[in-house]
Amino acid sequence: MTLGKKIREARVKAGYTQEQLAKMLGVSRQAVTKWEADRGMPDVENLKLMSRMLGTSVDYLLDDGTELDLSVTREAVDLTAYEGSKFDKKAQIVKEKFPDAECHPLMSTKKLSKSEKVLDTAVGLLTDFSFGMVDLAKAADDMKEQFFLVEDGADQSLVQISDEFIETRKLAVPIEKTRKKETWNVRFEIGDREFRGSWKVR
Repeated sequence: MTLGKKIREARVKAGYTQEQLAKMLGVSRQAVTKWEADRGMPDVENLKLMSRMLGTSVDYLLDDGTELDLSVTREAVDLTAYEGSKFDKKAQIVKEKFPDAECHPLMSTKKLSKSEKVLDTAVGLLTDFSFGMVDLAKAADDMKEQFFLVEDGADQSLVQISDEFIETRKLAVPIEKTRKKETWNVRFEIGDREFRGSWKVR
């Protein structure tokens, strides 16, 4: 049974709707829908919280008969030791850490909560902005960190790198890629973030 089916089964057994579970976790109902359809994956903190709310365990939700690793490692980085733009420096660090893997940069956006969407719409209506200030603040915040999908054979990791640290999170559920002509494309959600990326087929 997939992670999504187990989440749905545990939620139904606990007597919660998708909306109720989403509210308890502080995520959108669409996020829960995607998790249950195996089109996205909750982050580790949401998995832990969900397992407590649904009266199950993280091990049960994730165990599909294979060895799973949800380890997260974090190390300090020193950007001053590298040359180029901030993005180039971070890309060099990721490639240096994973020399034999394919490292694909990702675009990342943090999803707005319901209250933030309301505020964002209100600001947009009351000003000349085509988008609200909350959206602008989120976009500025997203620029501080870079994300990479690292593929080492069958293993995938989501790597987050800021000005101070690099964090590697092994993914328990593989991210599906779609191919359009000579390009691979990915689009997925983990926790309250949406990720997109595309790169040439090798």
